Amino acid sequence: MQPLVQRGHLLTEQANPNSQNLDQLTALELVDLFNQEDAKAVAAIAAARQELAEAITRTAEAMRHGGRLFYVGAGTSGRLGVLDAAECPPTFCTDPEQVQGIIAGGAAALLRSSEELEDREEDGAAAIAHHRITERDVVVGITAGGTTPYVHGSLQAARQRGATTVFIACVPADQVSVHADVDIRLLVGPEVLAGSTRLKAGTVTKLALNTISTGVMVQLGKVYGNRMVDVAVTNTKLHDRALRIICDLTDLSREDAAYLLERSGRKVKLALLMHWTGLEREEGDRLLADHQGNLRLAIRAVKDSL
Repeated sequence: MQPLVQRGHLLTEQANPNSQNLDQLTALELVDLFNQEDAKAVAAIAAARQELAEAITRTAEAMRHGGRLFYVGAGTSGRLGVLDAAECPPTFCTDPEQVQGIIAGGAAALLRSSEELEDREEDGAAAIAHHRITERDVVVGITAGGTTPYVHGSLQAARQRGATTVFIACVPADQVSVHADVDIRLLVGPEVLAGSTRLKAGTVTKLALNTISTGVMVQLGKVYGNRMVDVAVTNTKLHDRALRIICDLTDLSREDAAYLLERSGRKVKLALLMHWTGLEREEGDRLLADHQGNLRLAIRAVKDSL
């Protein structure tokens, strides 16, 4: 058995002086306290703005050249990574292979706690090998307290394979150091419930992952203005959203927008390109492919050719 490591000095393990009487508060006082503490998550994102921007830039560049984005974590951190990855295909019509979440314990750990599995550094390395990570990929290791062996094993293995590595933790670098291309520290301070990093640490991690994945997709041209023009039309809600996007960005009625959407194969981006340029579906598809799916660049190419 490995010697037990002392972790009490970590920021995420310390007691919060603002919640020392937590068990004596009324329900309303509890809500107010949580609200005050959660505000620190937004401030932590602002403090890490440069590192988050670098993660976006590096990941977008990697994905332009066929790379993939992997989130790796255990417990809450792992679940948040899996969640963000799972939301990319319906929002941006990405291939499920492009953004993936890896959690210690696999799919079963999403529903039932498997916290003991985070101590196996070799399992993290094995997961990197299993997913055949290459120098084209980006691996984001997420660990609130910064010490999770599974995550460190994953990052070390990813570095050995030449992948771009990103580290996300809620402790300062002088408490836990790491070798990574991008080092993101989200310092929200001690939790309201000491050591329960599913709280502020979980909140700020979700904010960071939202920022990274959405920022990457914007840079990859999967957004036009602030509309998700690569939305996958897979249910009635998303079908309605697709029609509203087309109507809002054009002068078409809902009926005409529906006809255009069907002509495009239910691809909003292609439908808009067809409407604005007069191209047919096959030619529009080719043009978008030539411009890596960027609608603005495709439209500009048509205008420049006139």
